[in-house]
Order: sequence, then C-alpha cells, then structure tokens
Amino acid sequence: MRSGYKEIQHTADWALQVWAPDLTELMHQAALGMIALMGARLNPEGRLERTLMVNAGDKEGLLVAFLNSILYEMELDSIGFDRFDLKLDGLKLHARLAGAPLLELQKSIKAVTFHNLEIRPVDAGLETTIVFDV
Repeated sequence: MRSGYKEIQHTADWALQVWAPDLTELMHQAALGMIALMGARLNPEGRLERTLMVNAGDKEGLLVAFLNSILYEMELDSIGFDRFDLKLDGLKLHARLAGAPLLELQKSIKAVTFHNLEIRPVDAGLETTIVFDV
C-alpha cells in the first residue's frame, strides 16, 4: 500500500484522510498533510531540529498527541517542519522533527480533534480521517 493524504470536505472544520501500510507511516503522512493544509512556507536558512516524546493509551490518542505537539512547537517558536523521523515503541512515539523558521503560514489550526477519529485496518494497512479545529 502506498502512503498518502488528501484534504476532504468537512462542514465546519478541516478534515484530512490519511493512509499508510503501518502506524509509523500513518503518523508521518498525517504530519505532512497537516503542515501542507496550513500552507507553511519555511525559510531555506536556519535549519533546526526538535525532539518529541509522546505516549498515549491508544493509537488514536497517540496520533492526536503527536500532531498537537507539532502545533505547539510551531506556535511556540514560529517554526515549521518538513522532515519527521519517527520510532514507535508500543504506544510511545519518539520523534525527531527537522524544519526551519516560518516565512509564511497561510492558515492556522487550533487543535487536532478526536471527532469521529478511528484508525481502521484496511487490506493494505491503515487509514483514518482527522478533523482539525480551525
């Protein structure tokens, strides 16, 4: 199964459909998709890294915690990310994020929600739909 993401129509907020062969890649694609939805443009100068450690009681909670942690880092330091090195250990995620200062952010996301969030097995891996509060 190939990995990917696409924006889908949602009545009040934004939604993103994400698919991948495994949970690590699903989280990677979700992060890429969220950054793309925001229209983040990064400064080519001043590359930097951040490390995150996130854990949760289930896969959905881990996904929401991870994406909300990225939003927090973006808001805190006005930086964006374009590379994600992720390692899962059960329901603990070790993430190394690479990015740079933001030149532009076309749209902002307040939070990642649990609205109808379910990571579903499909024939070739996993898929989910993530709803963002904007």
